[in-house]
Amino acid sequence: MPEGIWIKIPTTGDTVHRRDLEENFWVDQKSGYHFKIGSKEYFHLLFDMHQYELRFEDILPVDSLKFKDRKKYSDRLEVTQKKTRLTDACRVATGTLKKREVVIAAMDFSFIGGSMGSVVGERLYQAIRLAGETKAPLIIISQSGGARMMESVLSLMQLAKTSAGLAELEEKGVPYISILTNPTTGGVTASFAMLGDIQIAEPGALIGFAGPRVIRQTIGRDLPEGFQTAEYLLEHGFIDMIVPRMQLKNKLGRILSMLDVNEPS
Repeated sequence: MPEGIWIKIPTTGDTVHRRDLEENFWVDQKSGYHFKIGSKEYFHLLFDMHQYELRFEDILPVDSLKFKDRKKYSDRLEVTQKKTRLTDACRVATGTLKKREVVIAAMDFSFIGGSMGSVVGERLYQAIRLAGETKAPLIIISQSGGARMMESVLSLMQLAKTSAGLAELEEKGVPYISILTNPTTGGVTASFAMLGDIQIAEPGALIGFAGPRVIRQTIGRDLPEGFQTAEYLLEHGFIDMIVPRMQLKNKLGRILSMLDVNEPS
């Protein structure tokens, strides 16, 4: 039996054939469990006819601080780029969704935990500017462990840059829809991920600033059941809706239609 043909569902312990998961964009039909997927899969899911144009791929990471922990940051970047075939943890694309022009930025957890460094921040900022110039709605799909520690303050600067860009976008009256997937934490949650005009989450997504273990150790008490899950945040008014992945495109199409931001092309 080839390795990886059968996949175990973490929440139930059941095994499902890989082909069945791939056909359903890595959602278990029986339990509804959502596996992580990357920018390529989200673009394939959302863009009409799976057609889109990648943008800002020429913005590439550098090791400005000559950082080293267990290995050099420059070496870590090189290894990760070869392994994932990505240049960094965020990709931006343009195309149509339900015949309406959109700008979509999607993060990839497989690239150093989806961490936000200077390249992620700059690509997102350019995506925001592009949406403002073209009046196309902006959709950002977040999936991140937070700021990239290997870039220190350069990473933290991206929180302010992306937030400022979104404030300018709001002034232009261009909608921004934020989609929170598992996990969305740290500096990403503390900046652009929670600034959407409409906040959508996938079922069961972990969403928060610090992780439950860190918070528990800090406050010295047990946390409420389901704390920082999408369902808990919806109940407490932090997000607007939870949408299963297979329904996401239709839901976004209806939202764009109600917003009436541009006529179908």
